[in-house]
Amino acid sequence: MESKEILKIAANALNDKKALDLNAIKVDDLTVLTEYFLMASASSSTHVRSLAEEVEYKLSENGVEPSHIEGRSTGWILLDYGSVIVHVFNKESREFYNLDKMWNDGIKVELDDILINEQER
Repeated sequence: MESKEILKIAANALNDKKALDLNAIKVDDLTVLTEYFLMASASSSTHVRSLAEEVEYKLSENGVEPSHIEGRSTGWILLDYGSVIVHVFNKESREFYNLDKMWNDGIKVELDDILINEQER
């Protein structure tokens, strides 16, 4: 599956579960690690886990499995899908690590273009 489609499924999964401060950055010109970082904040540790599980579930339904998952018991869960790395943070971890600022030289992805609203389902 193409990276843009992985990004779309993951972003919609996060949006459906009420992720906060959803942000995607195209970083392929800055690193060989991945094409996209998708970042979201959660309101609690339970919400962090729920968001990560929803992304994993929705992508698995589409035949895409993560190559690696880190931080299941922390305030920052990372799901590595190769071309897309999903970061789900609690508010404190997101502010502390500040990946949005660290990777601000990347190209911001307009998520309004890929999020599906309720009327379109």
